[in-house]
Amino acid sequence: MTRVLLVGAGEVGGKHLAALVGAPRLTVCGVADPAPSARVPETVPVFASWRSALTSLAPDLVVVAAPPGTALAVARAAARAEAAVLVEKPATTVLAALAPEPGDQRIFVGFQPHFAPGLAALLAQPPVIDRAEVRLAVRRDPHYYRGWRRTYATAGGVLHQQAIHGLALVLRLMPGNVDAVDATAVHRRALAETEDHVTAVVTLDGGPTVHIDARVDYRGQSVHEVVLHLADGRRLQVRGRNLEAGLGESAAAPTDEDLRRAMYAAVLDTAAGQPPHPCLYPLTALRRPLEVIDGVYRDARVVRAAHPASS
Repeated sequence: MTRVLLVGAGEVGGKHLAALVGAPRLTVCGVADPAPSARVPETVPVFASWRSALTSLAPDLVVVAAPPGTALAVARAAARAEAAVLVEKPATTVLAALAPEPGDQRIFVGFQPHFAPGLAALLAQPPVIDRAEVRLAVRRDPHYYRGWRRTYATAGGVLHQQAIHGLALVLRLMPGNVDAVDATAVHRRALAETEDHVTAVVTLDGGPTVHIDARVDYRGQSVHEVVLHLADGRRLQVRGRNLEAGLGESAAAPTDEDLRRAMYAAVLDTAAGQPPHPCLYPLTALRRPLEVIDGVYRDARVVRAAHPASS
């Protein structure tokens, strides 16, 4: 059995815990969190310190679901201890923190929707894309913005925390440097330092464009989708509440737990020497989406509305 340490047992850590407990050939040997909010099985030891958990357990796989900033430090310590590491997005909001370090090749950033139907083949042989659309529309109310999520320094903005699944997928498929950015960030509700709505058009070398429309003040049904307009005239839509249907039908989408288990298996196979799965996102590949996100926020027009959003 593969021994797994989970670092962070909050909202996202709880999702990982549910997927890990039911995964074949995996056993959760410990959870590291000074104040876990997820329900941890009585048979699983809980450590207040991730450092002591790493030393005591010597796990084969470490799943890091800690906030950005802490997450990267934990992931690198686990990699130095020769564990395979899966770290939740975005791992860090500080681009300079991604300067290469020994052991980084054992770290992968978690984008479980990239394991949705059809995306492995798409990532293995990317088509030529003229235009991509990343659309996110969800509702995040005051209770969501507690603790580390309240400040840009510890959480980043909507693009770091919410839309990064779709944006990272598009940027894996579309090469080229950024030529221009036209962006607007709207702050209406003042629930945190981060914005309620960001729109952007990012133009890459040669003319391809990425269109972003991401908001967290939406009252309708949640959706996070990507639309790819190919050079040959075809249109591909990655569907789902969080891309989980991939290129398939929404009704047949795999569960979140299934997608996470596929991700764990891919990380372990790669760590064992098998060819990297096309859906895996190595830590070094995180630099490009963070560069684009930094560019969007750096150049965005900032709008501060006087009244709460009604949409």
